[in-house]
Amino acid sequence: MTNEENRFENDNARPVKRRRVFYIPGYDPIHPRRYRELYRKESAIQAEISEYKIGLSPRTTSGRYGWHVRSNIQGHETATDFDVLVWSDIVRDSMEASIAGTYLQLGRTAWTYIASGTLRRLTWLRKGPVIAALYPVGMLLLQLLLAVLLAIGVAYSVQILWGLVLPVWSIIKLLSWGAGGYTAIRLLKWCKRLDGKFYAYYLMHDYAYSAASRGANPPELEERMKVFGSEIRAALSDQSLDEVLVVGHSSGAHVGVSVLADLKRQGLPTAGPSLAFLSLGQVVPMVSFLPNAQRLRGDLQYLSEQADIPWVDITAPGDGCAFALCDPVAVSGVAREGQIWPLVMSAAFTQTLSPERWKALRWRFFRLHFQYLCAFDQPGVYDYFQITAGPQRLGVRFAGCKPSQSRIDVAASKYTSIGGA
Repeated sequence: MTNEENRFENDNARPVKRRRVFYIPGYDPIHPRRYRELYRKESAIQAEISEYKIGLSPRTTSGRYGWHVRSNIQGHETATDFDVLVWSDIVRDSMEASIAGTYLQLGRTAWTYIASGTLRRLTWLRKGPVIAALYPVGMLLLQLLLAVLLAIGVAYSVQILWGLVLPVWSIIKLLSWGAGGYTAIRLLKWCKRLDGKFYAYYLMHDYAYSAASRGANPPELEERMKVFGSEIRAALSDQSLDEVLVVGHSSGAHVGVSVLADLKRQGLPTAGPSLAFLSLGQVVPMVSFLPNAQRLRGDLQYLSEQADIPWVDITAPGDGCAFALCDPVAVSGVAREGQIWPLVMSAAFTQTLSPERWKALRWRFFRLHFQYLCAFDQPGVYDYFQITAGPQRLGVRFAGCKPSQSRIDVAASKYTSIGGA
């Protein structure tokens, strides 16, 4: 058998009656209740469109945060306990930089990506996420430029209003420049308060978080990943479960890769539920292309060659924030002949969303980055709610599916050295 023919051969076709889902968010400071409300709202919409039943209730398991889901799909009843693996507190701590600190991060991050050659190689892949990476740099520099121009304008306006021709040492001239500087600072603070609309500070902190260690996981994230692994391992010992599904969205995809690689290296239980991995809207190259990302590159290679954990990677060219249809293993330069995973497939927004819905969402870039977690009015094989709460295991649902013909699987990273946990 070829790798593509046998990639799902270990999956059990028996309907899932009980499942545990572990959702790993991306770089997001928001409380995880946001994901529960999103799931509640969008699952109801999808259930009406696709004509099945699904409902949420309070969680029945211990853990950080989650909810319980019951569904009736194609005559099969399934119960799912959903857990959010929270690292939003780490994200919030990393976003506490002052305005001056953020501009310092900007310089360091830009230098890391440009001097290492990483930015140039990322442009060989998808332009969308590269533009998204450059956006906060441009927006923050624009805000700084406006602040400087405002400071100059205020200073000269004060001097003109005084109607004086003053020497350099004049106290009035010094006060005018002080007024200009104060006004500029107020403008920068105003821009930061409005970042919920601009996303410049948010994205800058996101890229700076990985760039600060040149691709290595920060110690606090490594510690949290160990906790995630322990929670998943505990679920794997629950004999009442049929499937344990790990979902990694955006930056959570590369976190999930390392967590699952560690679990596999330590040895999976010989009996119990199956384990599977679904990555959505991944931005793996933003980290794996950096010089010190040996840990992530090693985990990508390891997870791609094992046969026990099915891995399906879903992206869409319409998502300008993700490296759509880029095989994260291959483009990172660590694919070998024995590669089995991931199965790279497209959510095909232009086909799975009606023309009216696509028109409404097309330019809402951040909303589209979360579309994987939402309802589709013309759904295909990818249905987030059937995958996470339906009767089919991930591997069974995608058995027989071919990788997207548009996938990018050419090695692009300058750095290909690997390591492990």
